[in-house]
Amino acid sequence: MSATKTRLDNSTTPQTAARFEPANSLTLAIMVTLAIVVSVRETALIVCSALGYASAANIVGMMTLLIALLICRFTIGLPHWLTQASNVLLLESGFAFLPVSAGAGLLVFGLGDELWGFIITILISTMLPLWGIAKLANLWLSTHDRTTVKPKPSKPSKLSKSPKSSSL
Repeated sequence: MSATKTRLDNSTTPQTAARFEPANSLTLAIMVTLAIVVSVRETALIVCSALGYASAANIVGMMTLLIALLICRFTIGLPHWLTQASNVLLLESGFAFLPVSAGAGLLVFGLGDELWGFIITILISTMLPLWGIAKLANLWLSTHDRTTVKPKPSKPSKLSKSPKSSSL
């Protein structure tokens, strides 16, 4: 009986567990993450098309995935591979917006006389929320910054006159 137990314990050593991991686990994690996203979106498209609201499939898919991930996070926790793969995908997804940004830039310069009004509107609608968020963050940080250690008062330097050294 002890030989069986020893054989079972030896079969779950880290060396054999590492043998079952794929060589490039990040690539596999990215592929599985993309498969999850695509399957949720396509399922939402099928459901929304059946209900007659095919144009709402993207937002329904995003909300469904968000709710599912929140439930998973607060119940069993998100796996590390999913977090790592989504971080990589988010960092690299900025390149997907380059063609859209270039096209929007070309269209903006076609506004002619309305260009300055458009730029001022964009600046105000961007800067006011950022300013408000900065004020709120500053307020929150100043009220929650009570855990820091206050510096000790500095000792007088040797060059400064002390009452003891002034008497001759």
